[in-house]
Amino acid sequence: MQDQPIAKRNTVRASQVEMTELVLPNDTNQLGNLLGGRLMHLMDIAMAIAAARHSGLVCVTASVDEINFLHPIRLGQVVILRASVNRVFRTSMEVGVKVFCEDLKSGKRTHTNSAYMTFVGLNAEGRPTPSAQVIAETDEEKRRFDAALARRNHRLGRNS
Repeated sequence: MQDQPIAKRNTVRASQVEMTELVLPNDTNQLGNLLGGRLMHLMDIAMAIAAARHSGLVCVTASVDEINFLHPIRLGQVVILRASVNRVFRTSMEVGVKVFCEDLKSGKRTHTNSAYMTFVGLNAEGRPTPSAQVIAETDEEKRRFDAALARRNHRLGRNS
């Protein structure tokens, strides 16, 4: 990716992450469902990688929006996480993730979670550092880019 022109590196597609994990017994609760904290851990990793790919910086989690658990993920299923940068502000960026579970026997995939987190890129001294704006190319990417500003304004309004 180093040899790509700057505009190509800053597209949503250039920093997207798809991660897969098999749900093992140690990842589950007494009901055989993936632990919520384990899923949040996986979400945080996938989103941090997307932020780092976009910015070229070590990125840390600054805030987590609401996470709703729509459907349980069971022992033996595969968790698929798709993360991408929605919008860059100054030193922060909103990253979204969509989570699916896949039943390996039937091949059926079910949307289980979506979430947004804010990440901040840090320079070598550990200080927040501006990143280039993300380039939204598709209609869906443009919708998420616009919606990210509304979510940011809502977050900032809650913190006032």
